[in-house]
Amino acid sequence: MKYKFATRANSLKGSEIRELLKLTEMPDIISFAGGLPAPELFPTDKISDLTKEIIDKEGGVALQYSATEGFVVLREIIANERMKLAKVNTTKDNVLITAGSQQAIDFCARLFLNDGDYVICENPSYLGALNVFNTFNAKYLPVEMDDNGMVVESLEAIIKAHPEAKLVYTIPDFQNPTGRTMSVERRKKLVELANKYQLVIMEDNPYGELIFDGERFPSIKSFDTEERVIYMGSFSKTFCPGYRVGWACAADEIIQKMIMLKQVADLQCSTIAQREVAYYMLENPLDEHIADIVKVYKKRRDVMLESIKQYFPSNVKYTFPLGGLFTWVEVDAKLNAADILVDALKQKVAFVPGGAFYPLGDKKNFLRLNYSNMPEDRIVEGIKRLGEVLNSYA
Repeated sequence: MKYKFATRANSLKGSEIRELLKLTEMPDIISFAGGLPAPELFPTDKISDLTKEIIDKEGGVALQYSATEGFVVLREIIANERMKLAKVNTTKDNVLITAGSQQAIDFCARLFLNDGDYVICENPSYLGALNVFNTFNAKYLPVEMDDNGMVVESLEAIIKAHPEAKLVYTIPDFQNPTGRTMSVERRKKLVELANKYQLVIMEDNPYGELIFDGERFPSIKSFDTEERVIYMGSFSKTFCPGYRVGWACAADEIIQKMIMLKQVADLQCSTIAQREVAYYMLENPLDEHIADIVKVYKKRRDVMLESIKQYFPSNVKYTFPLGGLFTWVEVDAKLNAADILVDALKQKVAFVPGGAFYPLGDKKNFLRLNYSNMPEDRIVEGIKRLGEVLNSYA
């Protein structure tokens, strides 16, 4: 049947990553594709007891409609604990609970992008955000990266060439897909440029608390003197993604408009999910749970990088993430990662081809590998298989 879809619907494309997640259901597949936390680390026993406790104490209230801005106890915990860790002083009134940080990205785009507006972002960048921006027919101004994150030093020239640009999107900590982290100096400089040229910064930080080596850097928002930074956080990587509980922290005017968007989008996040996340943190310090996660993920990162060094061709380059879920692999420029995936799947190993992460789609010889979701022995075997595929092109 021929439907008369709205013009914006024609820009919708299936997520390459979400499609690849279906591969994890194949028997014997070793998947480095999805950005999945390790399910064996979810505190299922405590959550089971907590759910019963909430229903016993609150009954129907826990299953009823609730405030659009989110459960007040949860917002207080986020303001007083999670944002404090990011070196941000704020209150619950500047926090909106969202369906993961993904919904916060969508709200930012709806608030600030007109059709065909420019978006400044890292090159490469998070595919889920690019898909949101694409619904507004965004035009991209990609900024290259190095081992210290976005090369902010090159940003001012880009802004001067495109003074109409007003939105910067960045993942400063353990970036998806590269695993890189923006230096403190560049964070400060980015805020200076935002103030000078009246830009809004979307600071997407779902991975910042998963730090393996060294101390956590202060967030970009911690340097925000003119309320130009929208901080987006999530419990998906530090707790349980199935709850779909995240948040936005921003200026009063921005939060109030986001609340209106939330009312239109889905009225509210799950009442009981918000309570479970909040009460878990009241009864069980989240930092202790995160520390347990970090121990496992750090070991898996080490095993993956050691295996890459052992089994991949010597000309392959890869990042050394100081936290988070991903490493970023660069192969010979003549190779296309999408073609490599076809051969890798024959060996029952999966990854995400890097081309989808480039806003202009101009680089194809990169692979994103996730290390959080596979046990160490499977990581070694999967990297060995992938190495055999890569060596076959030599």
